[in-house]
Amino acid sequence: MVQDQIVARGISDKRVIEAMLKIPRHLFVQEAFAAQAYSDKALPIGEKQTISQPYIVALMTEKLALTGSEKVLEIGTGSGYQTSLLATLADRVYSAERIRPLALSARKCLDSLKLFNVQLRINDSGGSPIGWEEEAPFDAIIVTAGAPEIPAILTDQLAPGGRLVIPVGTEAEQMLVTIYKNEEGELFQEPSVPCRFVPLIGKQGWHE
Repeated sequence: MVQDQIVARGISDKRVIEAMLKIPRHLFVQEAFAAQAYSDKALPIGEKQTISQPYIVALMTEKLALTGSEKVLEIGTGSGYQTSLLATLADRVYSAERIRPLALSARKCLDSLKLFNVQLRINDSGGSPIGWEEEAPFDAIIVTAGAPEIPAILTDQLAPGGRLVIPVGTEAEQMLVTIYKNEEGELFQEPSVPCRFVPLIGKQGWHE
């Protein structure tokens, strides 16, 4: 998987590559899909959600440019696979998930891998605002659901010098965008590749 789908498609961050070699992806998919865990496609994880294809996971992670000292916010824990990579690459991870069964399953997987530097919060109140204001600012923020626009609540929680990676577009298709905040608080955007994520639900996203 890593050689054919990640390295061959241009992912060059050695820390990201090493993390993806280390984390067993099959632990984060349903048993019925275990044989497809390392294939180049998204897979269902229940609750109408998916685990993203390995290349997109690697690309989003690389865009964060983590060095190991960062405090990271993840919106959309999902299966916990992306979370596990962040936990391997950063100092602390704060991950929010709105679907309780997914959050509980992800927690078990993270604990089984002894990734104890993750705080996981369940936001299952529907329209509650996204983010984790009481722990802000964050050096990096990653959103694993498609948003109609870049949520200001997240750029506000991004530290100067930080990066936010998020899919932005329609419910059917998005563009992966990296937002940089400079030391003066100015924001700069860099689009990368078309993608398709499940929709971000709530006040900063779509109605369920």
